[in-house]
Amino acid sequence: MTDNIRTNVIVNVIRTFVLTLLSFITFPWVCRYLGNAGVGIYTWANTFVAYFLILAKIGIPNLAVRECVKVRDDKVALSNKAQGFFLLQLIATVLSFGLLCVVVFSVKELRDTSALIFILSLNFLVGAFSFEWIFIALEKQFYMAVRSIVALTISAILIIIFVTNPDDILLYALIAIMVTVITTICNLYYVRKFISFEKTGPYNLKQYAKPLLVLCTLSLVLSLYNQTDTFILGFINTDKTEVASYSVGIKGIDIIIGIFTALSVVFIPRAAYYYNVEDKQYFNRLNKYSINICLFVVLPAIVTMCILAKPICGLISGTYTFVEGNSYWSAPYILMILASMMLTYSIGDIIYGQILLPMKKEKYYLIAIGVGTLLNVALSIILGGFIFKDRPAIGVAIGTASTDLLIIIFLMAISWKWVKRAIFNFNSLKLLIANIIILGVSLLIYNPLMKLWGSMNLSIGVSFILQLLSVVLIDGIIYLVTLLLLKEDLVTSFRRKKKEDTINA
Repeated sequence: MTDNIRTNVIVNVIRTFVLTLLSFITFPWVCRYLGNAGVGIYTWANTFVAYFLILAKIGIPNLAVRECVKVRDDKVALSNKAQGFFLLQLIATVLSFGLLCVVVFSVKELRDTSALIFILSLNFLVGAFSFEWIFIALEKQFYMAVRSIVALTISAILIIIFVTNPDDILLYALIAIMVTVITTICNLYYVRKFISFEKTGPYNLKQYAKPLLVLCTLSLVLSLYNQTDTFILGFINTDKTEVASYSVGIKGIDIIIGIFTALSVVFIPRAAYYYNVEDKQYFNRLNKYSINICLFVVLPAIVTMCILAKPICGLISGTYTFVEGNSYWSAPYILMILASMMLTYSIGDIIYGQILLPMKKEKYYLIAIGVGTLLNVALSIILGGFIFKDRPAIGVAIGTASTDLLIIIFLMAISWKWVKRAIFNFNSLKLLIANIIILGVSLLIYNPLMKLWGSMNLSIGVSFILQLLSVVLIDGIIYLVTLLLLKEDLVTSFRRKKKEDTINA
């Protein structure tokens, strides 16, 4: 891979790490002061708004990136496309917000939380003016990283200062949407360097009708799929306490998935470019490289999160004793059940963004997610509402993980030509061996380390932190040393790069 891609990957990993760290600071704070009922209500309302956020986007960001990549070196043509996509985005946003208002005032349960819903809806009303897809197409990774870190840092500070009791749920929502406001203001100022807002010619929007119809449907179905588990759980569990447990359990999963969502910002425009210029060699290399990164990060994440489920959920929620009846007591089990999704969802995202989207075959992803959504709904209702009716969050988690596994099997089957060598190769076997080793090590050291930290008369919270850090540090060292000995591709590529830099210096 080129140095530019490697640099962009590093920038995005640093960005995701910092944002994750900020999330680990603010989310436990929110759980502690809003309580499990408050977190459950906020999560449920945010899930509802997410449907209309996706409807407001109608697939425009992905299509805009694909189209803008083609003309990124022509400011006039880029300006024309940017203006056209902005008009489409603005119209879709207004229509989506109008539909949200109709639904909210028509359903009593939604009217009761209307203030919270309307505050959260500012996310997509303001976001319509962000032009984020321009910066993705132009690969302005450093700018996006710095901007996001600054915005999230400001938000985190305000949350810690002002969110101090369960009645602050609306204030928390206002602070949360400030990230979108800051992002949009920065983007509007900076985007003028790359595009002009003066009309340069006809927009020819009709050419986007067919792909937008597919992408809009796909975006809506994907949102339904991503949010269905939480939304259905909210109806099954009327007091929303199980929703809170589910949101804590899935938080750890979201961290790893978030890394690859962020990395797709690097790979999608480059994959579209290589496929557009018919450079199949680099197209294949890019896919192999991204899947290599995915397996390198996700496999050890699954191991450590399953072993350290209780400390992780304890630190996220601020609840350190997980027994039936306590707040968030189901969270560790949910984390372990959903851990496989870090692999299935991430590889599915790679197949969609880097293979099907550049090839204009996103309809296959639509089929997979559409059928998966129906299956997820059925399994969530059966498992959460009947089989595990006393622990509905557990049932919903099993249904969601099972559905995601079936989806990735289908996606791999239809993209077999492109993914078989990227996934099933000798290098992947090296990663698997290294992860089996750290699994064995983790099982051996977990209890002795917990007893060690527990014998020092430390608080449970501090013990959990030390347990997490010590296991991750030991596993990390063993993992990297093992991969170096096995000469794994990703590790040795960075080692070679370091040697080259030293020689050139």
